Amino acid sequence: MLGFEDSYEVCNCKNVTINDIKNAVNNQNVKTLRELQDTTTAGTECRHCIFEEGDFGKIKKKVYCKQILNELKKD
Repeated sequence: MLGFEDSYEVCNCKNVTINDIKNAVNNQNVKTLRELQDTTTAGTECRHCIFEEGDFGKIKKKVYCKQILNELKKD
């Protein structure tokens, strides 16, 4: 998955990992970013992990929820 381990923490505020997002998409039928936020709570606090354009943190994320969701939807 985009060269990251499943344990990589995408959302530091809510401690959501790539594996959590994979589980939501594969086992809970999550298809949209909104559903992903509702299911995992990723991106519901500071919101920097949702997509690159919204990352206003001093240290930029390496991968974003939207990227992961789009990659999983291709499969």
